Amino acid sequence: METTGVHVFDYLKYVSETTDEKAILRNLMEAYGNDVWNYAFSICRNSDLADDITQDAFLKVYRNLTTFRGEASVKTWLLTITRNTTYDYLRKAFWRKVTLVGFIQSAGTTNSAETEAMEKLYASDIWKKVISLPPKYREILILHAHHQLTTKEMAAILKISEGTVKSRLHHARLKVISLKEREALEQS
Repeated sequence: METTGVHVFDYLKYVSETTDEKAILRNLMEAYGNDVWNYAFSICRNSDLADDITQDAFLKVYRNLTTFRGEASVKTWLLTITRNTTYDYLRKAFWRKVTLVGFIQSAGTTNSAETEAMEKLYASDIWKKVISLPPKYREILILHAHHQLTTKEMAAILKISEGTVKSRLHHARLKVISLKEREALEQS
């Protein structure tokens, strides 16, 4: 789905067979909504916050449909917006306080369907290890394994060089292996 050299709005009009920006947004949300939410959640680890971030990210997409230059795939563009939006939220002191209060208050409450679905993902041993990694390693593994992005696409989203992407991916894999080995030693 590369759109290099083609204005993304023209590409999206072609895909959705309409010039109606709301219809184009709807198509994007249907095609990439889960990817955007999962990526936001993987960074912030809070389903309510991921909901807000996803909504904000798609609002930004809607506002910028006609201005995107088409230098990357639509998915890369959406994940870049999602990443930037997520880190904007996390930088706000208000969210740090609300997250802590929400964590304390949520002990003993019932989980939403989304939370339960994400907990099933957590059930995977390898997923637990990935989530426990520092953000820069966790994020690179999720972009690579879950979203199946190329090194170039990951570099664009993270605003780092392709060499740094390769290095982080290598170190992230080593950290997961180290966690697996440590767990095996503890169990024996």
